[in-house]
Amino acid sequence: MEFACSHVVCDATPDGAESTSVPPVEQQHDNRVAVKPQEGPAPPPLPPRRLRKPRPLSLPLPPLPSPLPPLPPPRPPVPPRGRRSGGGVRPGANVNVVSANIGELVDLGRAAGRRCAQGPVACGKCGAALSCLSSIRSNVWECEFCGFDNASPDGAGEACGGLGDDLYLSIQSDDDYQNLEDTLLVFCVDVSGSMSVTAELPSRGGSPVHVSRLEGMQDALQRALSSVLQQSPHRRVALVTFNDEVVIYGDGTGAPLTLSEWALLDYDHIWQQGVAYSVPHCIAETCQQLVQRVKDLREHGATCLGPAALASVAMASRYPGSKVILCTDGKANIGLGEMELSPSPSPSPTAPYFYGRLALQAVGSGVIISVMTFEGTDCRLADVGRLSDATGGTVNIVSIGTVATEIQSASTDNVLATGVTATVFAPDGVYFPYEEDSDHKVVKEIGNVTRGLQVTVQFAVRPQFRAVFLQRETLPFQLQLLFTTREREKVTRVITARRPVATCSGIPAGSLNVAVLGVHCAQLCASLTMGGRVQEAQRHLKAQRDLHQQISKQRPIQAEENIYGNWMDTMKTICDDITTESQTLSDEAARVMYQMKRASSDNNNNDNSSSSSST
Repeated sequence: MEFACSHVVCDATPDGAESTSVPPVEQQHDNRVAVKPQEGPAPPPLPPRRLRKPRPLSLPLPPLPSPLPPLPPPRPPVPPRGRRSGGGVRPGANVNVVSANIGELVDLGRAAGRRCAQGPVACGKCGAALSCLSSIRSNVWECEFCGFDNASPDGAGEACGGLGDDLYLSIQSDDDYQNLEDTLLVFCVDVSGSMSVTAELPSRGGSPVHVSRLEGMQDALQRALSSVLQQSPHRRVALVTFNDEVVIYGDGTGAPLTLSEWALLDYDHIWQQGVAYSVPHCIAETCQQLVQRVKDLREHGATCLGPAALASVAMASRYPGSKVILCTDGKANIGLGEMELSPSPSPSPTAPYFYGRLALQAVGSGVIISVMTFEGTDCRLADVGRLSDATGGTVNIVSIGTVATEIQSASTDNVLATGVTATVFAPDGVYFPYEEDSDHKVVKEIGNVTRGLQVTVQFAVRPQFRAVFLQRETLPFQLQLLFTTREREKVTRVITARRPVATCSGIPAGSLNVAVLGVHCAQLCASLTMGGRVQEAQRHLKAQRDLHQQISKQRPIQAEENIYGNWMDTMKTICDDITTESQTLSDEAARVMYQMKRASSDNNNNDNSSSSSST
């Protein structure tokens, strides 16, 4: 768990408006009435009022035996205690951001915290876990987040480790055993008429050749099958194609199942058919049959993308940690999720609902969906990409020459954990402005996790709690991770930390983590843009750019931090191109937005190291 600032800035606001002092609980209104001066002679003075002597409301109190001692003066606000580096900054953006590298935290091999076979002791009100920061008196634990008094069992305090990082592992039973390679990889491929479009590619002989999209896809699938056979011979692989109808080939050894006409509009029927279709054999037994099925594919007809994606997810739902790779070159125009009913540029109102529902079902089943479209096409990637965004897959635009590399990369078995849920706890009085739940905790249903996944959350202090928090030394924060490992072991990881408090004035530049700020800026602005809140994204982006410039004046920006400035430039270009809140994003803009939502400092470090080594 990482923070963008070494302190909790109590007077930072979500919209970036800086507050110079602690505001009062309620807004002060000026009730004075402006009187227009009267022209002409002044009126005569009013006669004096008769004032009555006020009646005593109670009997006078007897004199005190001795004068009370004077009250001590109030404690001044705690100044920032960060490392000073070239002076302070006054951030216009909210720097209260917490970040968690989920890809690292679910890797038990890298965990150094205390391990326990029993579950954590949880608060009966908010659900926060007992930790090394908790205080127990007379077997009563007052929750440091909500103030609720909990009965604490004997020895509960000693059971918590002193590092603030505790692992609670469930006892594995024989029923939980699963072969680590017993997952399903589904290739869901478009074979509509538009897949016959060709492109000119260089050949080994030097003269260019024309290759169709389907031919490029067939070559890519054969390479991917060969790669899976070498790396994971016990993995299951299935093939699904779609045009006017959906054809489920499975592992290629059985009779194909065809869904057409009315069946393309029945959500429950398609799901049941997909779940019931058996894929009994692994790739080591079916590779030749699948290769032949791929070679026999022919392009024709329309694009029933939605029903094909639904059938593929249903097949993969039987094996948590499975993947679906969806490849298409056009928007859906028939069946569920179609986007061409109305002549308007905006998609059918039922399309976002369909893809959102399917994405949630895939997350609940532990299925990762990756979406690939061909360059130069309009696939409404902003809608279809929701499948990848929710499930942890990739969104990419490929060409005939690059599709093979992208498919092999997406088909890699790199799932670290499934069923992942992250909960961030903060003290009562703190809220999360960009989350649906404005309470002092936020829950993130993540689902599947792969290497490099990073989640950021912004928080702020409610105005009526600012003065109270400034009287404290520190504020507690806690991250709870619930997940299932590849070995089917259920784990709860609890990380707890404290942060000192401060105000916006004079924050040292050295106390700000540019990496966390940059990742959060990319994720939040992309999320707001995809949700249609473009102007809000532009305001947040401007505040972050101003902060980035302030930091660069106080201390030199490192080479690995320059990429965050490039992210902001990319986001600004896309946001400026969107003139209305309801304008549909192009496929290229949607691809960038989805990649920004998955931004990670870990990936950037890898990219920088690889680029530096290559030079």
